[in-house]
Amino acid sequence: MELEKQIQADMVSAMKAKETVRLAALRGIKAAILLAKTSEGGNGEISDADIVKIIGKLVKQRKESAEIYSQQNRPELAENELAEAAAMEVYLPKQLSEAEVEEELKKIIAETGASKISDMGKVMGTATKRLAGQADGKLISTLVRKLLS
Repeated sequence: MELEKQIQADMVSAMKAKETVRLAALRGIKAAILLAKTSEGGNGEISDADIVKIIGKLVKQRKESAEIYSQQNRPELAENELAEAAAMEVYLPKQLSEAEVEEELKKIIAETGASKISDMGKVMGTATKRLAGQADGKLISTLVRKLLS
């Protein structure tokens, strides 16, 4: 709940400072939070951990959109998407480097006793829980595959 209040306060300051890109990013976050709160099965409350997941998803969407815009030779749109993604990343936990993720995965592989590629599911289950919000799922999957093969 604390994170939601912080986002609301930052929205107000972005409006006052006339920071259009940051304001658009914060409005996107606010809309996604509201949607999650009011969706079916939602009880009107949402935890900070859920908000971090939502923001992570929004950042990923922005980066994918920017990539598509770049491929279609629309640099001005790609730039805007990347700027919004950067404004959203402020609310995410610090991302681990590839080397840090690999070290953590080696520990997880040792804990689970995984030795072959067929054990990837066990490792991925533990890794995605432990590294939630700190590393991209695609990176985790790629490194697990590399370490187990």
